[in-house]
Amino acid sequence: MKILVTGGLGFIGSHTVVELLEKNYEVVIIDNLSNSDEKVLEGIKQITAKEVQFEKIDLKDRMAVADFFTKHSDIQGVIHFAASKAVGESAENPLLYYENNLSSLVYLLKELLLLGKANFIFSSSCTVYGEADQVPITEEAEIKPALSPYGNTKQIGEEIIKDSCKAHPNLNAISLRYFNPIGAHPSALIGELPLGVPQNLVPFITQTAVGLRSELSVFGDDYPTEDGTCIRDYIYVVDLAKAHVKALERLMNQKASTNYEVFNLGTGKGSSVLDVIRSFERISEQKLPYRIASRREGDVVKAFADTKKANEELQWSSETSLDEALLTALQWEKKIKK
Repeated sequence: MKILVTGGLGFIGSHTVVELLEKNYEVVIIDNLSNSDEKVLEGIKQITAKEVQFEKIDLKDRMAVADFFTKHSDIQGVIHFAASKAVGESAENPLLYYENNLSSLVYLLKELLLLGKANFIFSSSCTVYGEADQVPITEEAEIKPALSPYGNTKQIGEEIIKDSCKAHPNLNAISLRYFNPIGAHPSALIGELPLGVPQNLVPFITQTAVGLRSELSVFGDDYPTEDGTCIRDYIYVVDLAKAHVKALERLMNQKASTNYEVFNLGTGKGSSVLDVIRSFERISEQKLPYRIASRREGDVVKAFADTKKANEELQWSSETSLDEALLTALQWEKKIKK
């Protein structure tokens, strides 16, 4: 079966491509390389010893998307990762985020509907919950007003898909709301490749550990948590990638309860920023220089997943500890620094 993975050279996308290839799917990657590197293809090939097709396409180009589906009319499913994803940048340049994240989704869905029966996995985010009233967060939690344009594109994206599924019974879709992906493939052949200053905690930690940055900034220590720092659910990227394959197979095997479903993906455990730092110091056996900085706009206090629905219906659960995931991130950072 041929599967399209958009943004397949990105962090989560590349790991998902590996899992699909190892399950003997034929994979085609679309990526515009705006926040990724074509060298990732070589890492995927080395891990899997398999060929993967790659097309450099900007999904905002509607004609290019239409041409792709004319050439690949035998696509059986789409996993859609391609999107801009930095919270801070989205606040500075909201129109870029609305154009990139939403027009690409619309163009993909239009082409899919022309194929007949379509299976679509959407890369969503726990940002749709905003500051949740209760943790752990279930799929039934209220969708709060987004705290950033990035978060809003995920909310609107889900609404677009849900409305499309309602209007078109031949469209089957799952939105996967995941929490904080971390780590790298155990081979250290693919991992997170942030451009410029990292937006996420773990690459900032690993870059500081190998000397690329002088110190780590901890944004706020006065939150109403046990140690004053924000709490997140950090999930290992390979575990997360496996969940995408499970979700795709649920659609392929017609096991979904409706033609639009939503699942949270996380560990079900919250870790504070200082917890992560202490875990990293433990596995790396080195002290990490850090300073307390002012809070960042848009950061929620506490977010971690209730994973019961994914555990039971997708038959999936995270398997990798925070320490183990951080060790893979450090091994990856050391490799790419060479």
